Amino acid sequence: MDENSFYIETYGCTSNKADSYIILNVLEKANFNLTTLENAQFIIINTCAVKEQTENKIKSRLIDLHKKFYRVASVYIIIAGCLPFITPTYINTIKKIIPSFSAIIGLDNFTDLPDIIRQIKLGKKGFVFKSEKVVDKAKFSIDHPPGKITGIVPISEGCLGSCTYCCVKNARGKLNCYDPDSIIENVRHQLKQGIKQIYLTSQDCSSYKYNGISLTNLANRIVSLDYEFFLRIGMINPSLLINNTDGLISIIKKKKIYQFLHIPIQSGSNKILETMQRRYLISDLIEKCELIRNQLPDLTLSTDIICGFPGETEYDFLRSINFIKWLKPEILN
Repeated sequence: MDENSFYIETYGCTSNKADSYIILNVLEKANFNLTTLENAQFIIINTCAVKEQTENKIKSRLIDLHKKFYRVASVYIIIAGCLPFITPTYINTIKKIIPSFSAIIGLDNFTDLPDIIRQIKLGKKGFVFKSEKVVDKAKFSIDHPPGKITGIVPISEGCLGSCTYCCVKNARGKLNCYDPDSIIENVRHQLKQGIKQIYLTSQDCSSYKYNGISLTNLANRIVSLDYEFFLRIGMINPSLLINNTDGLISIIKKKKIYQFLHIPIQSGSNKILETMQRRYLISDLIEKCELIRNQLPDLTLSTDIICGFPGETEYDFLRSINFIKWLKPEILN
């Protein structure tokens, strides 16, 4: 085991991957060294809760880590990410799964990690560190190792929705959009290192708005940077496709932007969409999807569908099946 060394294990979405990049840079700038699991003094598990399968995988991993390290006094386990905060009582679940944990940290407390680690080394353990502060994560410049070609830049956190199936809102909170100047500088900093593709990430990129600057404005500013690179825009709420189809098409048609859209439709049944508190109708989506397919014939379209939602009948399920057959998404989650 190496003194002041750490290991990060990341689960879930690109937002989580961006968070892990920030953790890595914060700790390296505080003179901690990245190493392997076997050699690490501090083990950081950046968790996800978007799917039950992932949740169960993480819980099993935490149990294994407890069995492996609970007798090793010089190894400390820190739990980050969404999972501890998906319900008011889930932290207690984590404590039962891995009673040997040292700290659970909030999603905006990465800058506090050096201090949290100092507290752990002084003997504090089994504590939760979660403040109410809101952090502009785009301000954290990411340094990449040589040869890396993909960079991730968060543009916001949280969302405006209240979907009945989603626990991520409990963890990520309400929408907080980051300063476009910070985003542009972050992109530029990564491009200077030779990064060739930038992923903009958020729980809902389509909701981005900062002092009148929209996602369209932001994307236009990024692609105007004088570097050779491609830009991929993250998850888009179907409402943007419905309400601003032309604007969305104009972004995707830009030379430097990947012809890729991730639009989570969730169900082909209007009844189920209403129960989910999704704010659109399938009939509206069909019209706009036809338009976007015609305007962008090379588009890679990704979508998400939830099957077995409470109250879903066979008829509702078949509506989703028929919609998928009609849409023919290139990627189906």
